[in-house]
Order: sequence, then structure tokens, then C-alpha cells
Amino acid sequence: MEEKLGKYIDHTLLKPNAKIDDFVEAARIAKEYECASLCIPATFLADAAPVLQDSQILLCTVVGFPFGYSDTNSKLAEVNYALSLGALEIDMVINIAQFVSGKYMEVAQEIETLANQCHLQSAKLKVIIETAYLDDAQKVKACQLAYGAGADFVKTSTGYAPSGATVEDIRLMHETVGGKMGIKASGGIQDKQSMLALIDAGATRIGTSRTKAILTGETASSSSAY
Repeated sequence: MEEKLGKYIDHTLLKPNAKIDDFVEAARIAKEYECASLCIPATFLADAAPVLQDSQILLCTVVGFPFGYSDTNSKLAEVNYALSLGALEIDMVINIAQFVSGKYMEVAQEIETLANQCHLQSAKLKVIIETAYLDDAQKVKACQLAYGAGADFVKTSTGYAPSGATVEDIRLMHETVGGKMGIKASGGIQDKQSMLALIDAGATRIGTSRTKAILTGETASSSSAY
């Protein structure tokens, strides 16, 4: 497994004060370590895309990020914009306030709308449920909603909540939808040992800005949300 760890990683840069050159450098890192995708804001996909030419690395971006409050039409517009720039994976944040208020039908309908739009253009949808704000029963329910609505992945965190991915959460998510859809762990993944533990628990994708540090054993900065 360790020889091919890059294939699990969505190399991520979502810091609000990152510069355009930082996004281009992120693309170089993703390419160097043969990551699954590069996840950056849609605004900068066009800047990073040339670096990834002649590679298998997918362009990925976030929608409704980081709090999920925007309405479905706004999220759909974000999806269409990202797809027009070549994104093939979309990480959307559920409307957490709706979900914890029990508005499950509304949350499911939104996921389904975005998933259908992604699938029309051969793109995949990952659903960020923000596990830090949910109890175990809610985590299970959110995974079930994402699966039932046709999403391709369920994802733990934005990286902006009080905590990120845990082995326990990934194990619970795997027990709920493992084998049916992808499971992405993100938020606070500091080193290779943590990454391997999450994969062992059932994660099929890892979101991190610390790709180089994790894969080389260098000391990782804790300044990034991811």
C-alpha cells in the first residue's frame, strides 16, 4: 500500500489567503506524488490545470464551502461553473443547519440535484457531512441520505469545524455505506501513520494539504485547515 499512497490523496489547498502561485505549486505537488486529484477553489482551476496536463490527476473543487448555507440554486451554479473549467470531482457541503433541524428531504433533494448535474458531465460528487457537529446517529443518517441521493462519496469534514477526521468516524461511515460509495477522510490529518489508520478503517480517499510532509516524513505545519 505505502508505495501507492498518493493515489488515495486529494491534494488540497483551500486557505483563504493563498496566492495564485500557491495553487500552481499545489498542482506541481499533486503531480509529483501522483495524487488522485487536486482540490482547490474553482476560481483558480484554470491556473493550475496546465500543470496537470499529461497526467491522470483530476481537478476537484468545493461547493457551498465551508458552511453549506447557500441555497441549492447557488450551489448548482457553483457546480456548473466548476464543471465548465474541467472539474471532474465536486466536494459539496450539505446544509448543516437544515440537516440538524431534521429537514432530511430538503437535504436529500439538494444532494440529488447536484449529483445528477455532475453525472451528466461524467463528474463525481462528494458530500461533506461535517462530522464534528453530528452525533453517531446523525452521521449514519447523513451517510444514508448521501447514498440514497446518488452521491459518489461521503466525506467527513471541511477542515474548518472544531475537529476533523477520526478513525472512529471513518469506521462508522464504512459500516454504513462501505462498498456502496467512496469514503473521504479530511481535516487534521498530520502524518503517514494517521493516514494509514484512516485507510485501514475504511477511507478510500484522503483530503490533505500536507501531502509532501505525510509522504516524505517531513514535519508538517499545522497552519492549514486541511
